[in-house]
Amino acid sequence: MPPGLQATLRPYQLEGYVWMRRLAEAGFGAILADDMGLGKTVQTLALLLARAARGPALVVAPTSVCDNWAEEAARFAPALRCAAYGRGEGERAAGVDAAGSGDVLVVSYALLLRDAEALARQRWATLVLDEAQALKNAATQRAQAVAALQAGFRLALSGTPVENRLADLWSIMNLLNPGLLGSAARFGERFAGPIERQRSEAARARLRRLVSPFLLRRTKAQVLNDLPPRTEIVQRIEPDADERAFLEALRRDALARIAQLDPADPNKNRFNVLAELMRLRRAACDPRLAAPELGRVGAKLRAFEQLAAELVESRHQALVFSQFTDFLKLLAERLDACGLRYRLLDGSTPAAARAQRVAEFQRGEAELFLISLKAGGVGLNLTAADYVVIADPWWNPAAEDQAMGRAHRIGQQRPVTVYRLVTAGSIEERIVALHQDKRELADGLLADQDGTSPLAADDLIALLRAAQA
Repeated sequence: MPPGLQATLRPYQLEGYVWMRRLAEAGFGAILADDMGLGKTVQTLALLLARAARGPALVVAPTSVCDNWAEEAARFAPALRCAAYGRGEGERAAGVDAAGSGDVLVVSYALLLRDAEALARQRWATLVLDEAQALKNAATQRAQAVAALQAGFRLALSGTPVENRLADLWSIMNLLNPGLLGSAARFGERFAGPIERQRSEAARARLRRLVSPFLLRRTKAQVLNDLPPRTEIVQRIEPDADERAFLEALRRDALARIAQLDPADPNKNRFNVLAELMRLRRAACDPRLAAPELGRVGAKLRAFEQLAAELVESRHQALVFSQFTDFLKLLAERLDACGLRYRLLDGSTPAAARAQRVAEFQRGEAELFLISLKAGGVGLNLTAADYVVIADPWWNPAAEDQAMGRAHRIGQQRPVTVYRLVTAGSIEERIVALHQDKRELADGLLADQDGTSPLAADDLIALLRAAQA
C-alpha cells in the first residue's frame, strides 16, 4: 500500500487497488465497475497516491461530485494536493500549466469541454473518468474531448458501464484501450447485433473474454456481508375515476397520433413514441404536468404526503428521487403545507448550496431530501437516510440502483427500505415490468446471464397498447 493513505482497505478494495496498479504498469486502461457504494473513490485515491511521483493526475467528474472528490482526498489522501479546476479562465490555465507530481486536478465534464485544448496539452500521469457512463455516446464532443487527453493510465469508474445497450460499453472501452473492440461498426457486427437481437451465447462469451481482463465488477451481495438489508416495496396508488379516465384518454390520443407516423422512418418513429411515453409518464406523476389547465391534483401527491408524514412521525429520514424537477416542486408544496422539514437539490442548485444542503441533511436538520435524478443520482453519501422513495419509476433500473446507493452503502448501519410509487393502470406499471429485461442486458456481460435487446419503436408502441387503464 502507498504511504499516506489514511484508510484501511477492505479485502475486496485491496484487490481492486492491486488490479488497477497491475493494469497501469502493463500500459492498459481499466474500468472499475464496482456496485455503487463499495468505495470506488477510496480505491482510486490509493492508486493516485501510488502514482503521484509519476506526474499530475486529472479527475473528470460530473459537476455534482467534484466537491466530493476534494473532500474525500482531504480525508483519505491528504498527501495529495487535490484542487477543483479554477473558476476564471486565467486561473484555470495557470492550474493546468503548474500541475506537477502529487497534484490532482478535478474538472467537471462541462469545463473539460470548454477548455479541451488546454487540458490536452498537459501530460497526465493518471486520468480518472468518474461516472464514466457519461461517455457512453462516442459521437459526443464530450467523448471526443476525453479521447484527446494525454495520459499514462486511463481509469473509468462506473457502477453502470452498460446502461441500455452494448454500444455504451464500446464507447467507454474505446477511450481506455482504443482498438480493443474494433471499430463501432465492426463491434456491432461481431457483438452488439448477435447479442442484443439474436441472443447469441457464443458472441456474449467472446465479448466477455475480451473485456474481462480490463473490467472489474463486484456487487454488494458478493463482498459486503455486514451491509444491512435493503427492502424494496412497490406501492400501487389507485387514482380516482376522473384521473383514471384522464390517463386513458391521454393513452388513446397518443396511439392515434402514432398511427399517423410513417412506417418507413423507424428512427423518427422511435423518437416520437418516446415523446408520447414521456408525456404519459409525467401525467402518471400528476395530471397537472401534462395538462396544467385542468388543475387536477393526482392521487400520487396525496399518497406521498401521507407516506412522508408517517416517516417523519416514526423518526426516519428519507431521500425522494424524481426525474422531473417540476414534479419535485409539487412534492415540495405538499411538504410546505404539512410543515415538514426538507431540502431540495436539482440541477439549478449552486455547488456551494449543494454541499451545505447535504451537510444539513446528514446532521438531521431535515427529514426529507428531494433530489432530481440528474443532480443527485450519483456521487452523494447520504447515509443519514434509511428510506428511499422513487417517486416515478425510470426506464433504466441501473439509474434507480444508483439512487438507492446514496443511502445503501458503506457506512449505513440500518436496514434501508425503498418505496416505488406507481400509479395503478398507468404506463408506470409497464415500466416496472420492463426492469427485469433491462437488468439482463447488463448482467449478460457483467455476469453469466443471457442479454436482451434494446426496445425498438414497435416494442415501445406495444407498451402504450398494453398500458390499459
